[in-house]
Amino acid sequence: MPRDIAGLKGILPPIPTPFSNRDEFARDRLRDNIRAWNRSALTGYVVLGSNGEGVLLSPRERLDVLSAAREDIPDDRWMVAGTGCPSTHETVELARYAAKIGADVALVLPPSYYRGRMTREALVRHYASVADAAGIPILIYNMPACTGMDLDAETIVALAAHPNVIGIKDSGGDVVKLGAVHAALGARFRVFAGSAGFLLPALAMGAVGGILALANIAPAECLAIHEAFVSGRVDAARQIQLRMIPINAAVTSRWGVAGLKAAMDLLGRYGGPVRGPLVDLTEREIAELEAMLDRAGLTREEERGLRS
Repeated sequence: MPRDIAGLKGILPPIPTPFSNRDEFARDRLRDNIRAWNRSALTGYVVLGSNGEGVLLSPRERLDVLSAAREDIPDDRWMVAGTGCPSTHETVELARYAAKIGADVALVLPPSYYRGRMTREALVRHYASVADAAGIPILIYNMPACTGMDLDAETIVALAAHPNVIGIKDSGGDVVKLGAVHAALGARFRVFAGSAGFLLPALAMGAVGGILALANIAPAECLAIHEAFVSGRVDAARQIQLRMIPINAAVTSRWGVAGLKAAMDLLGRYGGPVRGPLVDLTEREIAELEAMLDRAGLTREEERGLRS
């Protein structure tokens, strides 16, 4: 039975795909990570988002990762499956598979290889085709740093005309645009900040939560920002937001997936290696990252306890 979309809110981490030193999907490591994250009050998990290195996986590996995650994610947590592919056909097939195994929502990145031809009309047709066929609700994924395309408010509103397109993860950082989208579509369209760097401003503009790389390593802090804002303690939310900005930048725009995985290793979870052509951090960079984690007040769980 489909879940009530009103419950899709709060904080969800886009989880990394763990690899062994032999460059194989480390299935047991994924289980261990999810068990650790389950000790916090995260709403759910995004599987095969940008941090999941989905574009670097074979079609078979994508199915394996989705299936493994579905086995490990508790029924009371949302599973959002990244299903965006270069073609409409492949996107539909992957979204259908995600629906078949019990994912709750599909996160769909706009196709960008032929981005010069990705007019509003082409994007509306693409998302409508996926939304018609997927069998589960669709979240738009605006990720201009990777696609080279930044969906404007008018395009997002046009895509949302389909009743099965129920929200957006926006990683562009334009909170004025997020406010315009919320004003046009209201609460039925679930807006999520795509980075912890602008979580609080996005909440102030109508976002219902965040899909945040930082939530992989600082779930308590990301949850605290959201909870403080919802309860009207904006000054408290601001203090945490400001403290998290440098470390968030380190594991997103500066070092990306490699930085996030290294931070997980430093904090006692399994990050492991990235898959080529991505490159792991150097020893010097790891030392710098460790100092940044310390300044942000992030230490191994057994040293500080996991706050929810």
